[in-house]
Amino acid sequence: MPVRVVESSSSSAPSQVSGSSPGHALPPACTLLSVGQAFAGTQNVSSSQKDEAWRVNVRIQGCDLDHGYLCGTMEALNVPLADTPVVTFWEGEVVDTKNYTFFTGKWEATSEDDIRHWSKFPSFVPFLSQVEVDGGKSLDLSNCPYIFMRWKEQYFVNVGPDCGLTIAGFYYVCFSCIDGTINGFYYDPNSSPFQKLELKSTNEGRSGFSFSSYELQ
Repeated sequence: MPVRVVESSSSSAPSQVSGSSPGHALPPACTLLSVGQAFAGTQNVSSSQKDEAWRVNVRIQGCDLDHGYLCGTMEALNVPLADTPVVTFWEGEVVDTKNYTFFTGKWEATSEDDIRHWSKFPSFVPFLSQVEVDGGKSLDLSNCPYIFMRWKEQYFVNVGPDCGLTIAGFYYVCFSCIDGTINGFYYDPNSSPFQKLELKSTNEGRSGFSFSSYELQ
């Protein structure tokens, strides 16, 4: 949910897979990617004018890996233009080659944008050549210890759209099933490029503490 800054782009073929082979296996099950799990960390929103990072909390609110879907809330705590922490609701697409591929096909992201962002994750590099061919449709990710996703913020939960921030873009996300860490890069052709999201799983909510509650509609 960064501040708007620059340029524009175009879309490419959609990432949702239709008619995929029934032999495609789902990503590995992971107890750290489940409803109620919380994550905390930072999002680097630095620009050419200044260095800046926001503290960020994320909580998983829904998870349906069979359909490549998950959703949650994201809370940015020290946003300069906001008087209160800014909370957004996001929905995610899991790259499982059954429901979604590595190609986004919307939100102004071209296949070149996809390759450029996914390639920033070292865990993606072994898949690069096949993704360049068909978005990774023929890949088997069932034994991969990482889960690749896209997170798209849908609306502001506790502030209005005039809060000075934008949710026009989306996040390329890599989740580690090994230690529960999340790395991501925000993409919006009108915002500073490659804003990095770094989160670690926490016990919040599972040990009696939780974020403020919000009514999601």
